[in-house]
Amino acid sequence: MTTYNRRQFLGVLGAGAVAGVGISQPASAQETPVVKMGNNYFDPIGLHVEPGTTVRFELAAGAHSATAYENRIPADASTFDSGVISSGGFEYTFEEPGTYDYYCIPHKSVGMVGRIVVGSPGGPAEASPIPDGDVPESDAIVEQGAIAYGSSTGSGGSSGGGMMGPGMGSGPGMMNDRNGGWFGGLPFAGGALGMLGLVGGLLYWALSRGGAPPESDDSAMETLQRRYARGEIDEAEFQRRRERLVQNQEN
Repeated sequence: MTTYNRRQFLGVLGAGAVAGVGISQPASAQETPVVKMGNNYFDPIGLHVEPGTTVRFELAAGAHSATAYENRIPADASTFDSGVISSGGFEYTFEEPGTYDYYCIPHKSVGMVGRIVVGSPGGPAEASPIPDGDVPESDAIVEQGAIAYGSSTGSGGSSGGGMMGPGMGSGPGMMNDRNGGWFGGLPFAGGALGMLGLVGGLLYWALSRGGAPPESDDSAMETLQRRYARGEIDEAEFQRRRERLVQNQEN
């Protein structure tokens, strides 16, 4: 290999090494990650940043807030609260390392919560499950950098149930046939058929409530004769009933 070719080869290697280092480096504090606030969800629901990073909470739909739990942030950190906003966004710079749990004021009860890990996990948020909704485990957030809402990867248990994706509510990505379409109509159709069956059964019961249909006159006459033969009725009663049956036949 000539000296010129060797220099070219080393130059290519050097450029590749620099590019590789740039790819593997975590996001710097100067970058501004964005957390979308949609219909009952934050996306990503789990985010890892370095101390000094400013995060922007940006409205995607509806009216929401990004509000820190006062007792679920690092001890030396200050709380943040955007208030309920219906347009634009809110920015907060995370200075203290640790775990920050936050929620949306009007939608906390339906599980609109999120978690941001600054540097490494730590603080009161790691001592107990989040009280509303569900968030991913902090270690999974650190490992992946960001966890999209709806992903079950690293999800921790909480009193709010499992995680739902934006498509599970009225946010973007809703499955069109979840609440409609042929498959969506099957439960309703089954219920309607069951109701028809119930109505039919009640109608049959009502019609048959009076017992068996009345006997014909011939059958009634035979029954009368059998009862008379067994001595269940006397001669006078037999004749009276017999005459009434004959009159009915003539009419």
